[in-house]
Amino acid sequence: MENTETVPVVRTVAALRQIVKEWKALGHRVGLVPTMGALHHGHLSLVDEIAEACDKIIVSIFVNPAQFGAHEDLSKYPRQELEDRKKLKSTKTDLVFAPEVGEMYPDSFETVVSVPKLGRDYEGVHRPGHFEGVATVVSKLIIQSYADTAIFGEKDYQQLAVIKKFVKDLDIPCEILGGTLIRESDGLAASSRNVYLSPEDRKTAGSFNKILKKLIKGAEAGGNLRALEKTATESLLDAGFTKVDYVAIVDKDTLIPIDKVNGEARVISVARFGNTRLLDNMAINPDKPD
Repeated sequence: MENTETVPVVRTVAALRQIVKEWKALGHRVGLVPTMGALHHGHLSLVDEIAEACDKIIVSIFVNPAQFGAHEDLSKYPRQELEDRKKLKSTKTDLVFAPEVGEMYPDSFETVVSVPKLGRDYEGVHRPGHFEGVATVVSKLIIQSYADTAIFGEKDYQQLAVIKKFVKDLDIPCEILGGTLIRESDGLAASSRNVYLSPEDRKTAGSFNKILKKLIKGAEAGGNLRALEKTATESLLDAGFTKVDYVAIVDKDTLIPIDKVNGEARVISVARFGNTRLLDNMAINPDKPD
């Protein structure tokens, strides 16, 4: 284990498991916060949330090549491990797991975890192969760490649904928590992608959540859902976004589009400035029984 003024780090599965075995021998419950680094206050809030359910916390930092598509530049993804570990020092993180690519994907590796139905639409359309990469690496991280609980931010709502599904289907003994979506002061969802926005784009980006809130108001009032999606899409483009990948009102669990809101539902959306994709989602009729 490397020791610095930051949170300690290990880089091999063997070292990780040895530490976790020692924790579990003492009766500790282990929590996992998977990340790709470039940590912001949204990530740190996940550590705070999982701390309520666990005695020991592992934060993984691994830029997963398997979830990048053919037109996504893996080399440009921000890598700042030392800074990330310094940020984690202010949290209850006990250990960072930061493996090399070869540790996660040795030359002989060929297994893929897939959730075809939940991962097919929306992000599945715009980022082919993305969810297979996510599901595979998350399953490995949970198994490698013997985690009792793992947490994922609700900003990536479809990703959270995919993870919950394969964990249930494969009988993986790990509780999956959805972490609160953290927003900036103007309501924009906190994301590592926000650093790619120009100052002008950043001013416009704050309208994203406002437009979705207007859609939700219309949906809860019984408005035509397809018309509301169309209006929201047009409003985003009028506001200055260069492209809207989708605005969809869906069942909160299956992510299947619905024609009428009965109980709680979800609006999920991605809008772009050039190649920078911003995700957002919000509950419709939150806490209202189905």
